[in-house]
Amino acid sequence: MKKNGIAVFKMEKEGFKITMKTGEAGGPVHYVTSAPASAAPALPPSAPAEAPAAAAAAVADGIEIKSPMVGTFYASPSPENPPFVTVGQEITPDTVVCIIEAMKVMNEIKAEVSGTVVEISAENGKPVQFGQTLFRLK
Repeated sequence: MKKNGIAVFKMEKEGFKITMKTGEAGGPVHYVTSAPASAAPALPPSAPAEAPAAAAAAVADGIEIKSPMVGTFYASPSPENPPFVTVGQEITPDTVVCIIEAMKVMNEIKAEVSGTVVEISAENGKPVQFGQTLFRLK
């Protein structure tokens, strides 16, 4: 985590959660885990993963949509398709704004806020970090 500049890593799978955070000023890495919440049957391996919710933060000049995970940013569902959103486009909380690929899983990221896209901060096909600004809205 230190080598790649990752401050927080979270993972949830079939009731198992793990969160890893780096310490301040090069301190130790802290690990927090929890056991499965219930003895519910596991999902079949072919079941699609749910996309984690994107974090949205209000800033002085608008709203930022931030990456909810570490992965590769994709602006469109495939290279032949147009991007999910463009600058100047009005979006709603249910609008899919991008895909972030993490561990070979394509996660659709929804806006979770309404507004007009004024900037696309992430670059298509490039890595993004947890909490990195992907879009700015007004």
